[in-house]
Amino acid sequence: MHGDNDQLASFWMPFTANRAYKAHPRQLVSASGVYYQSADGRQILDGTSGLWCSNAGHCRPEIAEAIAKAAATLDFAPTFQLGHPLPFELAHRLAALMPAGLDRIFFTNSGSESVDTALKIAIAAQRAKGQGTRTRLIGRERGYHGTGFGGISVGGIVTNRRTFGGGLPGADHLRHTHDLARNAFSRGLPAHGAELADDLQRLVDLHGADTIAAVIVEPLAGSTGVLLPPQGYLARLREICDRHGIILIFDEVITAFGRVGGATAAQAWGVTPDIITMAKGLTNAAVPMGAVAVRRELHDAVIESVPGGIELFHGYTYSGHPLASAAGLATLDLYARDGLFARARDLGGYWEDAAHSLKGRRHVIDIRTTGLVAGIELEPRPGAPTARAMELFHGAFDNGLLVRATGDIIALSPPLIVEPGQIDEMFGKIGDLLDRID
Repeated sequence: MHGDNDQLASFWMPFTANRAYKAHPRQLVSASGVYYQSADGRQILDGTSGLWCSNAGHCRPEIAEAIAKAAATLDFAPTFQLGHPLPFELAHRLAALMPAGLDRIFFTNSGSESVDTALKIAIAAQRAKGQGTRTRLIGRERGYHGTGFGGISVGGIVTNRRTFGGGLPGADHLRHTHDLARNAFSRGLPAHGAELADDLQRLVDLHGADTIAAVIVEPLAGSTGVLLPPQGYLARLREICDRHGIILIFDEVITAFGRVGGATAAQAWGVTPDIITMAKGLTNAAVPMGAVAVRRELHDAVIESVPGGIELFHGYTYSGHPLASAAGLATLDLYARDGLFARARDLGGYWEDAAHSLKGRRHVIDIRTTGLVAGIELEPRPGAPTARAMELFHGAFDNGLLVRATGDIIALSPPLIVEPGQIDEMFGKIGDLLDRID
């Protein structure tokens, strides 16, 4: 790749059309609150919390100061057979936010690592309980669980795994929950589709319960376009897992830390899994970090199954990194001090009305909302699926708004500090663009 933008060539960008971007780069150079600033000096309203992650808004001084203090005090310390205080404090604080019983925390560096960690813990826990035949992992169509080999194996977005072979042996998938015919323009969790959870029973009948270690689902499937769980769906999954001794994992990399109005979607929607994966909002994205919250009984089964020495041969050099731990503690302080989870819940009605004001606009075939998240599904352009949403993505950026395009869906998930006027601005800009694009 040569030419005027040679200075851009070395960075192989993730999930990006590299040639198109480097021919017409759009860059962000600073951020504050709910705004970015572009390289050409324009203010960009952040409608996506970066990538679902800057929940408390950008460049919060409290987080920056905590990171700087940690960097000047202890830049790195190993957590293999040693320790330092910050991850222990963060784990204790994080455990208190989780549903009752999920109080054992394993730290990672990303959502992808959290997912692979959760899958390995599930298999290890089944083996520790004498269920060594349980190695099969079940995901869901259209699910996104990061980009590790475990995550793409249980993930259900075909393009994310097509190039990389068959993935983990034995992985299988539930049907997705998207039902445009029955649930279009739902406000909150859709009324129809709880019975789709019974697809897990079909897989139990097909493979045998004694082969299935765990089921992993996103409570809200974000990256595929904001697919909401039907009312009663998650509870029915929980019942089937309990009946057959299957570990239930909620991938809450997107939904944890206020996005749907609670510390977790599990709490907000009243269904407790056995394992929760997290990342993104854990540190407000200021330093990469992920975490896995594990039910104590599963943790204890693994720990007590080994007479001495290392109980779980798994971990990362940067598990519980000092800077990430400091950022996590400062972020949890901000969430609590500013009441941001409750704020997201209180703003939910205003957000919902603003999003659904686009019903009837050109190209819009569905709008889905819950908490401070929205998916606006567009009718695909004939012969050019995904093109219309990508055109809106670029047009929004050029008009001072950051949205996310996934397939033919525009996803929105602003920082929890967003104001009503900024919400109006977001949907006003989208409405104007819908009138202008073909």
